[in-house]
Amino acid sequence: MVTSVRRHRPDAGCIEAVDVARAALVDAVGAAAVGDHLGHEVEGERLVSHVFGCDRPGYRGWQWSVVVTRASRQRDVTVNEIALLPGDAALVSPVWVPYRERVRPGDVGPGDLLPTDDDDPRLVPGWLAGDERTEPLPDDDLAPVVVAAEIGLGRARVLSLEGRDLATARWYGGEHGPDAAVTQGAPASCASCGFLVRMAGPLSTVFGVCANEVAIDDGRVVSFDHGCGAHSEANPKGVPPSLALPEPVLDTVGFDDVESF
Repeated sequence: MVTSVRRHRPDAGCIEAVDVARAALVDAVGAAAVGDHLGHEVEGERLVSHVFGCDRPGYRGWQWSVVVTRASRQRDVTVNEIALLPGDAALVSPVWVPYRERVRPGDVGPGDLLPTDDDDPRLVPGWLAGDERTEPLPDDDLAPVVVAAEIGLGRARVLSLEGRDLATARWYGGEHGPDAAVTQGAPASCASCGFLVRMAGPLSTVFGVCANEVAIDDGRVVSFDHGCGAHSEANPKGVPPSLALPEPVLDTVGFDDVESF
């Protein structure tokens, strides 16, 4: 099926009604905000949009659009609507982005709340995964997750597999992973550093927490193959370790001359 686009024939009366469009525009926004006539565009049958420059401060590149029309078999042209539209060089606001997608690490400060959706894919109900217990349960007792659910203990939701994968990819590919610039000059990896505190749970095979107060990663999650110059076994190349001095010895055999007065 072939569809044809109907092209409306320009209406001479509407095209020539520049003064009518300008007068209506000046009456609506004031003469100081109206610039030169920039042309017209045929919108439909006996429907033409006249474009004027906008001289209003702060609206550089914007344009006034005045739509005029004429009834069938009538000579008088009337104004249909007036609108302010951005031109090709207009400064416009960026596309609106939901606030959840605009939040960045560090944006949530003291007193701020960032609610989590009930269907957040990064979380699953606590009874589905549960929290690990530090003490063993009797053999005849129920599973920890069932006990926690019955007596109302434990967390309502825990990290899902998708949430774990997202966190792993974010941590491993960020500034505390193996590709960080500081890692390239590190003497060794975090896996052999005495300041590494190992984590528990499924992420314990890849990540730990730095506990060196002078390191740039102090208190942060780091991958085992990350590294920095504050490694516990760091030793400048070519500089031997300092030798320990012997204990001082008290000479009880010799004597010192003391000038008498």
